[in-house]
This record gives sequence, structure tokens and C-alpha cells, in this order.
Amino acid sequence: MAKRTGTTKRSTRETAIELSLNLDGEGKTSINTGIPFFDHMLELLARHALLDLTVKAKGDLAVDYHHTVEDIGLVLGDVLAQALGNRKGIARYGFSLLPMDEALCEVAIDLGGRPYLVYKVDCRKKKIRDFDVFLIKHFFESFAQKSGMNLHIHQRYGEDVHHAYEAMFKGVARALYMACARDPRVKGVPSSKGLIG
Repeated sequence: MAKRTGTTKRSTRETAIELSLNLDGEGKTSINTGIPFFDHMLELLARHALLDLTVKAKGDLAVDYHHTVEDIGLVLGDVLAQALGNRKGIARYGFSLLPMDEALCEVAIDLGGRPYLVYKVDCRKKKIRDFDVFLIKHFFESFAQKSGMNLHIHQRYGEDVHHAYEAMFKGVARALYMACARDPRVKGVPSSKGLIG
């Protein structure tokens, strides 16, 4: 089987990012964004989707975390699309209902090439230490747009903000694992149109 990998570098006046991805990995990571909480979330995403993921990012963190978080979403989306290639033989759809102690998150994914994000969060707490969790929406918007993913995230409930967002990233990971999986019964592109995108 062909390897499903991707790698890229992206540099702007705000960020410099190197990222590589292996869709058929073991969940191995090497991640350094300069934002410890975000590193942790990306490690969870890779571990539970069984992706091998390397991220090296330098951003204008003294200004804000926004540019770094959003740009990593853009780059990760690009690299996922690269690794998926023509998307022949994939399951295409994935979903997850993921608990984390008192928190629960529901996720559904379609890798059909039509980017869209529906994002509903019950937990109203705004920060984990100095990290504004609203940036997570920007990350997933960028990720969905660049990867050609229809992504629905509904964080149903949860009082602890860390648990709420950990359930979210793990839920996306499990849905992504399912959607990216190769299905030997799928011949060609999994679309009645004969084309994805």
C-alpha cells in the first residue's frame, strides 16, 4: 500500500511552522509550538488517531497565541489533505462520543472535500492558565477549511475546562481515525459523484 504521509514548511512574518504527518502511524509525536497546553492537545489528537505527528513552530507569542494556533490549523489541514491524496478507498465518515470524567463531546466528520465547521461548546470557562480556549475554534476552522473536512463538534457538557477540551480533541481524533481508515470494500472514491472535492 502507498504510504499516506505529508510534510510542509510555512513561513510568514508572524509564524514559521514545520509539520509532518503519517496517517498510518502509531501515535508518535514530537511537538513544540511554544504553547504547552496546545502541545498537549495536539499530542492527544495524534495519539488517539494513531497519527505520527511532528510539529515545530515559532510564532509571535509575545503578541498573542492567535497566529500560532490558527496557522498550525492551516498547515495541519494542508498536510492531512496531502496525506489523503485522492481519498480513494477511505471510509470517508467518522464519528465519536467521547467522555472525559464529567465532560462529554460528540464529533462527526466527513472527508468529502466540502469544508464546514459546526462548533458548539457548553463549557463557558474562557481560559486554561493564560490560554484563551476560544482560539480552539479558530484552529478547527482552519483545519477543516484546508483539509476539505466537514467537521461537527458538540461539547455537550462538562464543568472542568481542561476535561471539556481534552474530550474534544480526543473525540476529533477518534472520528478522524475512523474517517481516514482504509476500507478494502471501497473501490475508488467513496462518492456517488465519482469525485471528492
